[in-house]
Amino acid sequence: MELGLHELQERINQRRNVYRNLPPARLIETALAKGEGILTANGALRVTTGKYTGRSPKDRFIVDEEPVSSEIWWGSVNQPFSPEAFDRLCRRVLDYLGDKTLYVFDGYLGADPAYRLAVRVINEKASQNLFASQLFLNPTADELLHHQPEFTVIAAPGFQAVPERDGTRSEAFVLISLTRRLVLIGGTHYCGEIKKSMFSIMNYLLPAKGVLPMHCSANEGPDGDVALFFGLSGTGKTTLSASPNRRLIGDDEHGWSRNGIFNFEGGCYAKCINLSAEYEPQIWAAIRFGALVENVVTDDWRMICFEDGSLTENTRASYPLSFIPGAVSSGRAGHPQVVIFLTADAFGVLPPIAKLTREQAMYHFLSGYTSKLAGTERGVQQPEATFSPCFGAPFLPRHPLVYAELLGERIDEHNTAVYLVNTGWSGGPYGVGSRINLHYTRSMVNAVLRNELEFGHEVDPVFRLALPKACPGVPMEILNPRKTWADPAAYDEQAHKLASLFRENFSKFSEVPRALAAAQPL
Repeated sequence: MELGLHELQERINQRRNVYRNLPPARLIETALAKGEGILTANGALRVTTGKYTGRSPKDRFIVDEEPVSSEIWWGSVNQPFSPEAFDRLCRRVLDYLGDKTLYVFDGYLGADPAYRLAVRVINEKASQNLFASQLFLNPTADELLHHQPEFTVIAAPGFQAVPERDGTRSEAFVLISLTRRLVLIGGTHYCGEIKKSMFSIMNYLLPAKGVLPMHCSANEGPDGDVALFFGLSGTGKTTLSASPNRRLIGDDEHGWSRNGIFNFEGGCYAKCINLSAEYEPQIWAAIRFGALVENVVTDDWRMICFEDGSLTENTRASYPLSFIPGAVSSGRAGHPQVVIFLTADAFGVLPPIAKLTREQAMYHFLSGYTSKLAGTERGVQQPEATFSPCFGAPFLPRHPLVYAELLGERIDEHNTAVYLVNTGWSGGPYGVGSRINLHYTRSMVNAVLRNELEFGHEVDPVFRLALPKACPGVPMEILNPRKTWADPAAYDEQAHKLASLFRENFSKFSEVPRALAAAQPL
């Protein structure tokens, strides 16, 4: 028998030991009392997440049900799960929660009222409820009185599935039912699963309303000029968008409608491995009381050892957007003048910055090349070359072309300039070369935003990307990656190797326009 949302809410409402919409201080006190974490020296709540220190994409499923089944991009990203198995497992999770104390957060996704989604998050752990209250948008007192959840997330990390019985791959699971309007998470304590499951739902809902959902950060200049930063986790979205000279709109998830852009969230979820006050002062200052840090190591004085990745390279900090000075409190802004695609190229052959034609922009958006960085997903210990369409394939329920066509429309409508920025390696591949200096990357991004970067006729011969003549604050020799290698022939070999991977990956998009396919590397 199908478990409906109304029945689920009634079962939760009948519980006596349910705490609703507690303020952060109360949640932190509760988490400490229950032994969920400790306070660090700077006041942040620190928790560890055990076996799962990153997302587990192979344990994520979408319930295969009508009428949405024909709209889903089925495959390794969106794995089908039967409705009957979902209902059985959901009832088992509710039975497990039994008389356990639960924490409920009611809020929203989407800063634009025309497109926002009311969400309820039900947690077994106070610390995860703190995460939800930081990352999602908090309602006003009046909105809370009238809040009616359109989607519900149940996170029960202490419940472990039995694959032979429940139809899961392992003890951990993230199950999304679009018709039941319910997300079920179990077996993993990693907070990011809560955030990303709701991002997937927004990625399903918004294209039908003519809105492009984007895995990007966004900021605004003094004159109201807007820039978007696309990229997978670890490529620099949060770091580069948190600039003292610009106002942060959001660090990870946005929509682009006919009215402009809007943040989905009310907080930030930043990687903090090797975090420094010098390079990332805003993020550094945001990790204080009210913030939550995952899997960081502390010393005897409970100072955070940001350089210590012994638990995972994917150490994380979550905090409200209001912790960033000057952040755009409305979460809304106009149409972007600049779009930047970020990639961390472990091959060491892509230029640190290049300007893209419209066709190249669409090609690289659909390709979504980067190197998957250590710790972002379970089992990833070294950077691996990967192609993630729209720089967010793990969160795309629909076919990538749906999102690419929306991006193309927006670029054409607003004459938006698009750049490719490599935050990865230079002078050789990973293990030989070195990571591009963050100061140089910031200088290049700032030059683009100030319209100070001049491009001449020099074009990369393999990737056919326009290279800048010069950039203030950046040594000339690093602007052309071939010149940074000790052995140019070795560079050529590596460049052609990566180009072949681009072509092989793009062959799956046989239905794209010929002009777009012609933008691929030689």
